[in-house]
Amino acid sequence: MTAPLGTGPSEADVEALNARYLPLNFEARLKQLYEDFAPSQVLVTSSFAATSAYFLHIVSTIKPDQTIHFIDTGYHFPETVQYRQYLIDLFKLTVEDVRAEDWKHQFTIDDKTYEKDPDFCCSINKVEPLEAIKPNYKVWMSSLMHWQTDHRAGLPVFELRRGVLKFNPMIDVTRAERDAYIAEHQLPFHPMVARGYSSIGCTHCTVAGEGRSGRWLGKPKTECGLHL
Repeated sequence: MTAPLGTGPSEADVEALNARYLPLNFEARLKQLYEDFAPSQVLVTSSFAATSAYFLHIVSTIKPDQTIHFIDTGYHFPETVQYRQYLIDLFKLTVEDVRAEDWKHQFTIDDKTYEKDPDFCCSINKVEPLEAIKPNYKVWMSSLMHWQTDHRAGLPVFELRRGVLKFNPMIDVTRAERDAYIAEHQLPFHPMVARGYSSIGCTHCTVAGEGRSGRWLGKPKTECGLHL
């Protein structure tokens, strides 16, 4: 099967891709992807949080010219911004920022939308900016893993997500496998991990906690909306 072209992949195309890619490990899936798609057709996003070095190290090793997109919400911890630059220098990454229009972001500041309606805040500062650039690509690669949330536990390697072919190459990587790779390659954790932050998002919506328990504390929300 060749890479889906034209109007976009069908459900049958996605099933065929899953059948081909599922037996492969994370690294082999990436290598296969770049036989099926050019780097310019692949949208890669990273939050540069917690253990993003694992995902970015493998991507940059296999395809050094792949551009990484960082969603700049305007609410990142200073440590995240510093970690982002550290990984850019360490892995020689090309990174492009994706952000909301200035007036929309300013509205969330003035309105304190993150307190009243965090879903709406995420929609303005994360979801809408990414949705705007998705049509420029044929496949969107993420770093989701099954063990992170109940929603992610049911995701396949390939899926159709709001009309976009979504690629989750490390979806079945275990936490132990990830940590072993990080240790073997001596990759740097986000500096806030040592302070008890296992999942790191925006300043107003993140506290220290195991797993994603520190995200949107006291609210039923577990996802920002990008992957829903």
